[in-house]
Amino acid sequence: MINIIELDKEITLGQFLKSEGIISTGGQAKWYLQDHPVALNGEPENRRGKKLMQDDLLEVEGEMYQITYKTIE
Repeated sequence: MINIIELDKEITLGQFLKSEGIISTGGQAKWYLQDHPVALNGEPENRRGKKLMQDDLLEVEGEMYQITYKTIE
């Protein structure tokens, strides 16, 4: 099952991990990504500053997430 994550503004991988409660502080992102495999669109990703784009697919701890952004009218 894919979890659809709808965001107001562009965020980084580290910010995503914190917002989803996977890590408790932004500073933990570097260490988390060293020890836990994360895939972005099927490829390994370990850069906490990687910006997440519309329709990106993330796999974290066996969970799938699809990133969508709210459109501004």
